[in-house]
Amino acid sequence: MAAKDVPLKDYRNIGIIAHIDAGKTTTTEGILYRTGINHKIGLVKGDDPAGATTDWMAQEKERGITITSAAVTAFWKGHKINIIDTPGHIDFTAEVERSLRVLDGAVTVFDGKMGVEAQTETVWRQANKYGVPRICFINKINQIGGDFWKSLESIHKRLSKQAFPIHIPIGFEKDINGVVDLIDMKAYTYSDYADKELIPGEIPADMLERAKNARSLLVENAVEADDELMMKFLDEGEDAITTEELKSALRKRVLAGDFFLVTGGDGRGVIVEKVLDLVADYLPSPLDIEAAQGVNPKTGNVEERKSDSSEPLAALAFKIATDPFVGKLIFIRVYSGVLKAGSYVLNTTSGEKERVGRIVRMHADKREEISEVTAGDIAAVVGLKDTFTGATLADPAHPIQLEGIEFQDPPVSIAVEPKSKADQEKMGIALQRLAEEDPTFRVRTDDETGQTIMSGMGELHLDILIDRMKREFNVEANIGEPQVAFREAIRGMSEAQGKHAKQSGGRGQFGDVWIRFEPTETGEGFEFADEIKGGVVPQEYRKAVEKGIKDTLEGGVIAGYPMIGVKATLYDGSYHDVDSSELAFNLAGVLAVKAGIPQARPVILEPVMKVEVSTPEDFMGDIIGDLNSRRGRIDAMDDIPGGAKLVRAFVPLANLFGYTNDIRSMSQGRAASTMEIAQYEEVPPNVAQEIIEKRTAK
Repeated sequence: MAAKDVPLKDYRNIGIIAHIDAGKTTTTEGILYRTGINHKIGLVKGDDPAGATTDWMAQEKERGITITSAAVTAFWKGHKINIIDTPGHIDFTAEVERSLRVLDGAVTVFDGKMGVEAQTETVWRQANKYGVPRICFINKINQIGGDFWKSLESIHKRLSKQAFPIHIPIGFEKDINGVVDLIDMKAYTYSDYADKELIPGEIPADMLERAKNARSLLVENAVEADDELMMKFLDEGEDAITTEELKSALRKRVLAGDFFLVTGGDGRGVIVEKVLDLVADYLPSPLDIEAAQGVNPKTGNVEERKSDSSEPLAALAFKIATDPFVGKLIFIRVYSGVLKAGSYVLNTTSGEKERVGRIVRMHADKREEISEVTAGDIAAVVGLKDTFTGATLADPAHPIQLEGIEFQDPPVSIAVEPKSKADQEKMGIALQRLAEEDPTFRVRTDDETGQTIMSGMGELHLDILIDRMKREFNVEANIGEPQVAFREAIRGMSEAQGKHAKQSGGRGQFGDVWIRFEPTETGEGFEFADEIKGGVVPQEYRKAVEKGIKDTLEGGVIAGYPMIGVKATLYDGSYHDVDSSELAFNLAGVLAVKAGIPQARPVILEPVMKVEVSTPEDFMGDIIGDLNSRRGRIDAMDDIPGGAKLVRAFVPLANLFGYTNDIRSMSQGRAASTMEIAQYEEVPPNVAQEIIEKRTAK
């Protein structure tokens, strides 16, 4: 079926999201195989030289993990499905963030042996943030330790009570051979997971009671979507609800974003057809989501763009990739209008006009050239020079600025230097390209040492970037020790005068301000408040005061780390008719920071990670002892299937470098850990002193 033959109501833009190793990529492979895109299922690990379709980077094939979100398009029962397979590793969480920003729905994959894991919670929160409706697929329940019902229990306990099976598995572990569909109350079975199709039949007698109870629960919760249906259910009972009414009510509930249908099976197998049916029947089309909202940069007014090809163009760039054959690829989601190859568009983020060279539909790393991309669709564009992640592309005659995508500041840094003169120039180009692609990767030059500093989301993130620099750009580099991104903050309030007065013959310089410093409510960012009454500090100088304060806080006051969570209020001051200037008031702001912040109980903050360790019980004592020795605090200990234990703890990032290898050694390779940044916390006084001494020694 050609893409243009599919009506917009049958488009599905979905992401496959989950914890690392839950089986996202394998499930995507199963979908591509079942929809006829692939002739076989590529393996994520093992002896398959081709590997999985969406894990096409060399680093992905070697490590058996997804690093970059890949886009593929498939067709199922008259529906066009744009699928983005996202990474599960926390270091690449920005890939999930930017994918969810542009997707309409998602399939959350769970490892049936583990239930809800650390990263499952993270991607779930990200999906909540963007209001993305989801269905749940409990994978690997056919493996030893796989348990659909225990995994469902963990979803209820850690994610949402509003998750209900729409299919229940037939059999247990290796004997699983299908599902009971609670909509039509039929069994759908297979003799081998690789069968061509599911065979409908009667529900096994020993499952009938459980299936009836599960269906009653599903119907009872579905009818809440519609008052009339609820009355019909209460007056006439469950049997009065038709299949069409039930499906329609369930779809309404799923689209609301707080109700989740659950199925389970083997992501490689024929059961994936049931997942595809759920995607087609219950996840939203572009017409089901709210109209995109943005600001008209000319008027400042909020405007809407409906998902309609006749509306003016509005598209969001959500990902940049460097393709060895065509150069820079910009992945875009078109919210309204039509984007045509060869046309000119306005980048409302930069204010520049750009020409669209070619448009390609992506199939992971393969490309199919198309002439245009219409409202509701996802494609990649070649030829845009100054468009980066989060930029809006709009019709020049009807400009609009859509909401961008925000990313966390990277917490880990390393120094990098080229091995030879020849590598120096190449390294600059490589770092620039990689930073364009990845908004959580930052590069800067250390003013004191002149070193190039790379910052990323974790050790693996930086390791992959250095590996890419070597393979894709042929750059050999020496790497320094990982460094933690400490921050500074204040815990108290202070008031201080900043007065800059200089007379050296001729016109002098005069700026005088009184500033109140206090912590912000959120403990993040920088706030500037203006409480000037009358004209003691003229309006035209107040921006200069704010800039002087903000720039000085960037350099900290204790150990030179950026200061966060500070509110500065300008409440008094004075000026001179002749000698005052923006520069003088900028310097007055600088002096106020230097006088006031030391009196506001400044402290050093460090990133603290939420760590989850799954381990056989034999190694529990060693694992906990080791976490305590790293200044960790144990948050919880839970049982997980297979007689293993799950330890949750909060540990300072500074003490976690090399932890993955350490934990393997400690547990004979049987324990595994995941971590994600939780928050910034104040470091103990003795540690703060060590940090200050190290900084001053530099």
